[in-house]
Amino acid sequence: MTFLGKSLPPADRTAAIYARVSTKRQSDAGNLERQRLRLLERAAIEGYHVVLQAEDVASGLNTKRRGLRKVIRAAKAGEIKFVLVEYQDRLARFGFAYLIELLELLGVEVVITAAAEPEDAQADLVKDLLSIVTSFSARLYGMRAARRMREGFKGLLQEVMEGGQPQEVPEETR
Repeated sequence: MTFLGKSLPPADRTAAIYARVSTKRQSDAGNLERQRLRLLERAAIEGYHVVLQAEDVASGLNTKRRGLRKVIRAAKAGEIKFVLVEYQDRLARFGFAYLIELLELLGVEVVITAAAEPEDAQADLVKDLLSIVTSFSARLYGMRAARRMREGFKGLLQEVMEGGQPQEVPEETR
């Protein structure tokens, strides 16, 4: 870049692109690849130097997304100054503000490249809500099962301590 005939150093426009779809079916249909290509096109038009392409096939609620973790590691290492995502919910369905704050503390700006959510965003949100309900239900039933097991072991231990023979555990507590 030149200004008044003098060469100026280019602004640090190192960037990561992050694409995500919720299901393998969406990925198999080419949605993930098209999203990635749109992000690369936008990055080229706006002069970003893409040094990392990260993607995930996972719910926006999933906290163990490898692609997102790569982006965060790159931010921590100072390898990027921008993260381009198509829609806010591609980065995080909930807790988006926390993720933005973390990235800003690491000196990284998040750039949302599309103005409106796609029409299937509502379907994705419904899937995510079902995931939340399923997760909490599993946790609740797991706690109940663990409690029943602890109660069974306590009873068994008490019988053994009293010198009696352990009795068969009723079917409904197994």
